[in-house]
Amino acid sequence: MKYISFAIPSYNSQEYMAKAIESILPGKEEVEIIIVNDGSKDRTSEIAHEYMEKYPDIVKVVDKENGGHGDAVNAGLSHATGKYFKVVDSDDWVDEEALHKILALLRNLEEDGEEIDMLISNYVYEKVGATHKKVIHYRNVLPQDEIFHWGDIGHFHLDQYILMHSVIYRTDMLKLIQLHLPKHTFYVDNIYVYYPLPHVRKIYYLDVDFYRYFIGRDDQSVNEKVMIKRLDQQIFVTKAMIDMYQLKDIGCKKLRSYMLNYLAIMMTVSSILCIRSKDKENLAKKKELWQYLRRKDFRSFVKIRYGILGQTMNIPGRSGRKISSLAYSVARRLIGFN
Repeated sequence: MKYISFAIPSYNSQEYMAKAIESILPGKEEVEIIIVNDGSKDRTSEIAHEYMEKYPDIVKVVDKENGGHGDAVNAGLSHATGKYFKVVDSDDWVDEEALHKILALLRNLEEDGEEIDMLISNYVYEKVGATHKKVIHYRNVLPQDEIFHWGDIGHFHLDQYILMHSVIYRTDMLKLIQLHLPKHTFYVDNIYVYYPLPHVRKIYYLDVDFYRYFIGRDDQSVNEKVMIKRLDQQIFVTKAMIDMYQLKDIGCKKLRSYMLNYLAIMMTVSSILCIRSKDKENLAKKKELWQYLRRKDFRSFVKIRYGILGQTMNIPGRSGRKISSLAYSVARRLIGFN
């Protein structure tokens, strides 16, 4: 049985994609590796097909026109036959020991006639030049060794939010809710994580350091200079998340609070990039984004705007923008992102 379909969106990934693929192969026939060649202009497709020829029962290749990361995820999901679905970016990898533990868990759940909608595990920042590898875990937030529900969760710290790196979803659930990510848009991993949340009923947390998140290439989408250049896409994704739900309609109070805080983080990131760009046009975009939230979901706007993050991002004047930028720099050093 294929327990997990691993989609590997790949664009001009010839230099590093082998590491991602090789890290999943120890799962043998219990995994499916879907390499999505997103219109690459290098040897990505050739390398992918070499793996498919060598491991025909494990690896499949999808060659498609370039549509961006989200469209590659869509293609991977449409070809997935495993019970669960996981995205691994082509410059990242997974830990072999943790992979075996996750497969053993899914095997045991299957034998017990149980299924879950979401499996959460830890991820590690594999940051270039960093001697200490920061691990994001959820021990203080989520129950362990049991199936649980949103009402059982604790309070997430700012650096603990569930990202694409930490989540495995049930494949049929993603297909049932018709998850579809926008084409030619960066930062859609936030949509991938956020949109399914109200549809998740059964959750399991396995405390293993599974996903290895490589960070430090100059051209990476999370590099700050690159993010400022792609600011319009960050704002687009934030607005898309605002449009998804009226948060007051989310029945579970703890899930509603979690989603509100996630949206607050998205508003903060978009706002601080506008500020740090030092561009008058981008400052106008920041103001318009907050007005957009106000129009679309007034109750959430009030909670976010007058919460700690919202107030920090909206201190008036040049000195206020300096304080906002300083707060972001401190958070970035503490958390270790980009």
